[in-house]
Amino acid sequence: MAFSEENLANHLGGLGYSEEQIELMDVATSFCRDKSPIDKVRKLMVDERGYDPQVWQEIAELGWLGIAIPEAHGGVGLSMAEVAPIAEQMGRRLLTTPFASCTVAAQALLAAADEAQCGAWLPRIVAGEIATLALYEPHGDWTLGHVEAAAKASGEGYALSGTKQFVAYAKDAALVIATVNVDGAVRLALIERAAIADSALRREIIVDETRRTYELTLDGITIPASALLDAGRSASALNQIELASALLQAAEMCGGTQSAIDYTIEYLKTRKQFGKLIGEYQALKHPITNAYVAYEKARSHMLSAAHNFGQQGVGEIAVRMAKASADKAYSFAADRAVQFHGGFGFTHDCDAGLYRRSAIWHASQFGDAAWHRTKLAELLF
Repeated sequence: MAFSEENLANHLGGLGYSEEQIELMDVATSFCRDKSPIDKVRKLMVDERGYDPQVWQEIAELGWLGIAIPEAHGGVGLSMAEVAPIAEQMGRRLLTTPFASCTVAAQALLAAADEAQCGAWLPRIVAGEIATLALYEPHGDWTLGHVEAAAKASGEGYALSGTKQFVAYAKDAALVIATVNVDGAVRLALIERAAIADSALRREIIVDETRRTYELTLDGITIPASALLDAGRSASALNQIELASALLQAAEMCGGTQSAIDYTIEYLKTRKQFGKLIGEYQALKHPITNAYVAYEKARSHMLSAAHNFGQQGVGEIAVRMAKASADKAYSFAADRAVQFHGGFGFTHDCDAGLYRRSAIWHASQFGDAAWHRTKLAELLF
């Protein structure tokens, strides 16, 4: 049902991908398959870091962290259209690394930082230093402009206060980009890891055990005035951050949906009940077919969002459609995977549960399907 690795390049070519993009996709497909077999995924679930530093360094050496960063800052100078297929393959193999957080952090810098700040940080991100975002707070609002954490002038710098949640890979990050309220205006603040005491980070227990997020207490942290990004550009950057994050979420969810379907089909083709393969029963054929149709729709939306990402208006509509579609498709496919495996599907040993937890996690980040549909209604009507 799902695309095999052999015919994937032909399919992408039909969608208008360049030869370079197809080659990049081919490398990502092989790399993620080889570096993230399911037994390694499970081992990393109990690892403190949650990712393999050697694999992370290889990702940096492949140049993936600089794909959407201009050549002037050590990047490749391409766009998010080339980043999304890589994220898709990572989601397909449950390869969790700081890739998404670094990519979006770079987009935040490009949108809001000045030339000196970009020059200081973007080459370091390209080289593999981790950057992450601290956007969400205990109130749970997905609206990035709803910020209660504050920065108040103190001497020659600013004293921070408040709490941030779901800060990905914060313990290993060289840079944390946080949203703070400064005299009623939301601004982005660059916080170097050296300014964050270990006691300010508390690892969170989240539904997807393949990932690592932290609660960050900002109280007691002081930053120089130069670490606050321009107020006007910070406000406009929030939309760029949200859309870039939602696009990568949609891409990972499409990859996960494909694997959830493939995993379920394999079971339907081998498990027998009452002397018949359970895949012969209509009650199982129809739902998995519906899952595949939803996957195809979601992937089409995702590819459209990737290619239209930089277009004002159209890009936002496409990204929100992609996130809403991917959320629905992944949740349905993973839920059917659990259900069709019967009692075993609810155990920790069944891989179906990994996809279901991943689907729940992705839906909780940067807006679920219902939230994005509400935003779409405002844009379209």
